[in-house]
Amino acid sequence: MSLNAKPRAILFDWDNTLVDSWPTILDALNVTLEAFDLTAWTMDEAKARVRKSMRDSFPELFGDQWRQAGDVFYERYAAIHVKQLQPLPGAEEMLKSLVDAGIHLGVVSNKKGDFLRQESKHLGWDQYFGVLVGALDAENDKPAPDVVDLALAPSGIKKGPDVWFVGDADIDLECAHNAGCMAVLIREQPPEPGELDAHPPARHFPNCEALCKYIYTM
Repeated sequence: MSLNAKPRAILFDWDNTLVDSWPTILDALNVTLEAFDLTAWTMDEAKARVRKSMRDSFPELFGDQWRQAGDVFYERYAAIHVKQLQPLPGAEEMLKSLVDAGIHLGVVSNKKGDFLRQESKHLGWDQYFGVLVGALDAENDKPAPDVVDLALAPSGIKKGPDVWFVGDADIDLECAHNAGCMAVLIREQPPEPGELDAHPPARHFPNCEALCKYIYTM
């Protein structure tokens, strides 16, 4: 498939691709770290280290106590995430335009699925997405390709290069490559030399507006 062909479907990451979740994530994470007598992280540390789902990352941080740590994290996150939720600039306008263009949209996130769907409903964004897939919804979490199959299932569209996987982090690009989809990076900063060589993006856009405008030129 040509890089210049319009996608049949686009699967978006959620946190910090469509919504700004960093303050909420850092708050809940530091409450958890401090509860287990571990050093709190800075925002820069969180942005560099938070990638995987809880079941894939917390055992490394908390060892045999990772499930108890998960309970602490989820209790704090549940208390604050909706009221702190902030869409990224241009995100809703982009989603509406893509749906109007006949492109099937979905979400694949490593956020726990019930939190993900609660946030989408709160924003009134359910109308844009076929399926929102979060952590624990599939047999394996992102970057496994299972999540892509689950997100595309209702549409009948098969994973492949006419499906874009759009996200802000290396794990999103890895998932795209694992599923044979088009890997698209969306963040203000372009990749540093060598940063994403393992799973390079086919496209980079600095923000939602730029991605939307590009698709309308295809």
